[in-house]
Amino acid sequence: MATVELTFSALPAHVRTARLVATAIARRTGVEESLLDEVRLAVGEACSRAVEAHRVHCPGEPIRLELCDDSGRFEVIVTDSAPSDELEQEHGSPSFDDLLVKVPDTLMSGFGIAVIAGLADDVEVYPSQKGMRIRMSWPASPNGMSPA
Repeated sequence: MATVELTFSALPAHVRTARLVATAIARRTGVEESLLDEVRLAVGEACSRAVEAHRVHCPGEPIRLELCDDSGRFEVIVTDSAPSDELEQEHGSPSFDDLLVKVPDTLMSGFGIAVIAGLADDVEVYPSQKGMRIRMSWPASPNGMSPA
């Protein structure tokens, strides 16, 4: 299993770099060419959400992006450090549906999470008082390098 880790500051310009890196690694990992736009868009959405949350709550903290291939899957994890205690206090430990429906106006939820869920093959969202972690994955060729 190979993992690439990237941290970047909360600047919108860095979202483009994150999308480009994710797409290149997805291609190399063996994600089908037809899914690369979905990878690009989902990673861009998750990173944009993290950048916006950091700009409001903790502009000096970096955003973390992890990309790995594991057992025929290409996995991307976007982790931010923006506190989400208002979400925790109001809803306890929110489910994925809570993030989509009950708290649509927070930075931690709403349209962006719904878009990501529609683009990625598998999505898990882990909000906490210390930030949010969004894990997305797509099927990949176990031998890497998708057929072009």
